[in-house]
Amino acid sequence: MRTDRGGALKTKEIKKYKKSTKRLRKLKISSGLYIAPSLIGVLLFFIMPFVVVIYYSLLDNPISANFVFLDNFKNVTNNAAFQTAVRNTFTFSVAAVPLAVVLSLLLAIVLEAKLPFRSQFRTFFLSPMMVPVASIVLIWQVLFHYNGAVNDVLMVFGGSKIDWMKSEYSIFVIVILFLWKNLGYNMILFMAALASIPKDILEVARLESATPLQTFFFIKIRYLSSTILFVTIMSLISSFKIFREIYLLTTDYPYDSIYMLQHFMNNKFKNLDYQTLSAAAILMSLVMILIIGTLFIIENRFGKDVEG
Repeated sequence: MRTDRGGALKTKEIKKYKKSTKRLRKLKISSGLYIAPSLIGVLLFFIMPFVVVIYYSLLDNPISANFVFLDNFKNVTNNAAFQTAVRNTFTFSVAAVPLAVVLSLLLAIVLEAKLPFRSQFRTFFLSPMMVPVASIVLIWQVLFHYNGAVNDVLMVFGGSKIDWMKSEYSIFVIVILFLWKNLGYNMILFMAALASIPKDILEVARLESATPLQTFFFIKIRYLSSTILFVTIMSLISSFKIFREIYLLTTDYPYDSIYMLQHFMNNKFKNLDYQTLSAAAILMSLVMILIIGTLFIIENRFGKDVEG
């Protein structure tokens, strides 16, 4: 009798195991079917084009398709136009990205203080998000044209006209455009992050007579570390896409100080110089991966105690 009961229990357990494995198999198949369209899209529109770019970067040209290994990368790095574009892109990103992060954080703190006219203040910085890029460029052309509004104001105060987009001041104009266009989005992210900081921790700091600066640097900044990382990465990506605005303002060949990497690659694309374009794109991707990886490492070390 005992052996019969033991055998029955074993058969039941085997049946349950088989049913559970069938369910898991069905779940895996159904999950795979749901993921398949996205995976195919990523393969077709992201991974495959990048593989093609790597392939082109190792050839002398797409027609003869002679393998030249790293010659294209050497030619690109020795190219004077590429060096100018790298220097200008680096200068712009170093100036614009920290300003975008710091100013948007300050704006979020100001709006958190519930000052009067807070809604109007927020609308001013959020309006670029609702306006097409071409309209923003049109506003900047009206402001910074040689016969534009800014020069009219300068002349009222005894100054002289400046051709803003064809002088050394052009980089400042582009930085201001970048900030006005991106501060609103960053500000919203920081406002959400500030609102999610535990209130009991802030209350304890207040009871311990911590100053506002101490509360900000020792508590709020630590809880904002992941948001700061995200905003920095998004601002960095946006700084590499400033080409659209510069192109609409100045066409293919702008003033030297605002000739960016995207101008170099766009002009190479127009000239069908795919091997140089591919090499430049890969170098740019490697630099972006290195920068973003470094930011992740810094954030991981800085915000580890908060997450724990």
